[in-house]
Amino acid sequence: MTTNDAAALAAFDPLTAEAGPGHGADLNLDVILDVPVSLSLEVGRTRIPIRNLLQLNQGSVVELERGAGEPLDVFVNGTLIAQGEVVVVNDRFGVRLTDVVSPAERIKRLR
Repeated sequence: MTTNDAAALAAFDPLTAEAGPGHGADLNLDVILDVPVSLSLEVGRTRIPIRNLLQLNQGSVVELERGAGEPLDVFVNGTLIAQGEVVVVNDRFGVRLTDVVSPAERIKRLR
């Protein structure tokens, strides 16, 4: 069996909302609820030449494009899902979501 034959054997029918019992009305999300995702927060960005990057040391300050007091971007697996602000909870940093991207907008951004 060649690699192309193995790939042909792995073909699946497209998933549709009507598939399965209840025709999509009883979607069971339990199968994905324990799948880990990466959640990251972005304070800001900047672009600097490698020359300046190599000169950074302890105590250096890097100016970001985002202003003080502006919300953080919250990403899940690299996709923007919300904006928020930093909070302190029990001596740990956290984020309070202030604006969540709608599910429809998230799907649109994936394409």
